[in-house]
Amino acid sequence: MMHATRRSFLKLGAAAGFASAVPFGLRAEEVPRYAPTASGWRRFELSTTLTPPAGQGATKVWLPLPDLGTDWQRTIDTRWTGNATSAAIVTDPATGTRLFAAGFDAGEAAPSLTLISTVETRNRTIDWSARTPATEDPAVLSAALAPSGLKPLDGVVRDTARQITGGATTDVDKVRALYDWIVANCHREPTVAGCGTGDIAAVLTAAGHGGKCADLNGLFVGLARASGVPARDIYGVRVAPSAFGYKQLGGNPEKLSGAQHCRAEVWLEDHGWVAMDPADVLKVMRQERPDWIRDRADPLIAPVDAALFGNWEGNWVGFNTANDLTLPGDDAGRPLPFLMYPQGVNAAGRLDELAADAFAYAITAREA
Repeated sequence: MMHATRRSFLKLGAAAGFASAVPFGLRAEEVPRYAPTASGWRRFELSTTLTPPAGQGATKVWLPLPDLGTDWQRTIDTRWTGNATSAAIVTDPATGTRLFAAGFDAGEAAPSLTLISTVETRNRTIDWSARTPATEDPAVLSAALAPSGLKPLDGVVRDTARQITGGATTDVDKVRALYDWIVANCHREPTVAGCGTGDIAAVLTAAGHGGKCADLNGLFVGLARASGVPARDIYGVRVAPSAFGYKQLGGNPEKLSGAQHCRAEVWLEDHGWVAMDPADVLKVMRQERPDWIRDRADPLIAPVDAALFGNWEGNWVGFNTANDLTLPGDDAGRPLPFLMYPQGVNAAGRLDELAADAFAYAITAREA
């Protein structure tokens, strides 16, 4: 089996009509052009090490697994080391999502566990001019049209979807209108904790429609479902820098505890599942440069805006597509809106998934 070598940053010369407005701090010849194309497989060893607090009674932990099995991602191996007294891959019966669960005795002085998954990924691309009819399990499509706890499909979500897609005649037209509306009317809000809560009605009713990826791509998914187009979030983590030089579209493989990212996809009869990521367009607009770029035609934004409607880069590993997931063995039985971060509970209560240093956990990746 052949594997793609580590990508280096690409700095491409400005194309025709592309150099009229040069981004802040860059010469014209350094303007990056984000354009994922069909690629070979890349292999990553993704490691999550947990050292939860000791002296707080018995501890249970749950970790998301890269368990998608698609034509753009495949898991080769999963293993673990540590002093947990129990450890197993378990399944949430309601969603079918598999995850890793472990437990530590109350007397363990230094609880520790490392979960290692070997995963292969590749760029995801689409040829919009090619008609390639696809089939899918009707139960999967039905789930991708259903509401969830934080994705209601009535009220303001239904009304907004109708306003946006009122003139659309095909599912592609609907998706295009929704993607454009998100990018034009929402914004990345850096002060939101983690990846956001995913409460799409709250995003729609808030001034400026701000949020992070779970909010913004979640809103895109909810609006698509309310428009009759099957759609779903995919929760995962960035594992390597972007090959195109965009710092906001990649992760530092030595420290990925803050690199979680939610993406989206829609089902289109002539194309199957299609990649979508309007939230990353908004992230680049807000945070790639010191100034907030509000113009989609800006030469730093335009290629990202165009590419993420149907394509994405294979420097990201997806975990699952579940909403309203219950952690098997969690005595509280409290459903999670999504599973993207390690989870834990002890006698003192729920461990804070967003406080990696206090939890404590570290996520790293190594490209083979």
